[in-house]
Amino acid sequence: MSMTLHYAPGAASLLVHWLLVEFEVPHALQRVDIAAGEHKRPEYLALNPAGVVPTLVVDGTPMTEAAAIALWLADAHPQAGLSRDAGTPQRAAMVQWMFHLANAVQPLLRQWWYPAEAAGAGHADAARAAVESRLDAAWARIDAHLASNGPWLLGDRPSVADFYLAMLLRWSRKTTRPGDSWPQLAALATRMKQRPSFTVVCDREGLEEWR
Repeated sequence: MSMTLHYAPGAASLLVHWLLVEFEVPHALQRVDIAAGEHKRPEYLALNPAGVVPTLVVDGTPMTEAAAIALWLADAHPQAGLSRDAGTPQRAAMVQWMFHLANAVQPLLRQWWYPAEAAGAGHADAARAAVESRLDAAWARIDAHLASNGPWLLGDRPSVADFYLAMLLRWSRKTTRPGDSWPQLAALATRMKQRPSFTVVCDREGLEEWR
């Protein structure tokens, strides 16, 4: 099976890249220069009509959406223990967390990084302030869950959802109160950053912040 990951350093593709390294999956990398607009060029849109990263091309077939690719990779490598068996409560909880992070947390972080997209350049500061209060609430809820049910999102061992959460914590590093300011989230972030695969993926993508 051949795989090529189209990625941009530190973007949502980081989740997929990290898992490919974690699972020791042979793959090629194709960097997409977002600043140069490569994600909007016809040849890339032919792979990913949304014009975003990641795109994972598997035996010539493109896969998109970071959370979906992450779930697929975790299921395809059960020996790593980052997925859960179909039909079990743990599986339901894992999928629930993946959807929550994709739908309720990641969009807030995108709005923080790119406030002018929705609010216009003249309202960027106000948009960020509004988003930060919602992020604080989101981090507080997750931290409380970890305090009661942790140390991982699914309890006593990590899952693919913890990788996703760690990436989003990294995204929050420049907000007024980063996600790892909360104690349980800080502990989870420390554990995730200690994984050898995290060092490898940061080195490959040239990421120096939040290591």
